[in-house]
Amino acid sequence: MERTDLGGRRIMIVEDEALIAMLIEDQLLELGCLVAAQAASVQGGLAELERAALDAAVLDVNLCGERSYAIAEALAARGVPYLFTTGYGQGGLDPAFQDQTVLQKPFSTEDLGAALAKLLSGSGARGG
Repeated sequence: MERTDLGGRRIMIVEDEALIAMLIEDQLLELGCLVAAQAASVQGGLAELERAALDAAVLDVNLCGERSYAIAEALAARGVPYLFTTGYGQGGLDPAFQDQTVLQKPFSTEDLGAALAKLLSGSGARGG
């Protein structure tokens, strides 16, 4: 993956584990992205969504026991593509979100870059 493929793209990270959030931030920066917003809860993610201009979002499915689906629905309503991250893979998603892109933790920078490039090119799943 070329760094320039994602250069300057504004990405929101929603992840409740601080070390994982920092790892994702480092991966995004390595890919040339800008971290436009970060949150560790559903409420925080929804608040950041109101403030930030975004090109895409990376959502952990489980945020301290609460699912991030409300954020996904709000992103979809705004036409902002997103992907889920989870330790459970595609099978850990609610059936309503089965068509969304999922990265199973742990994932590499290359996997994250490829998934974001696909989302941002319009060929990834959108909506919720």
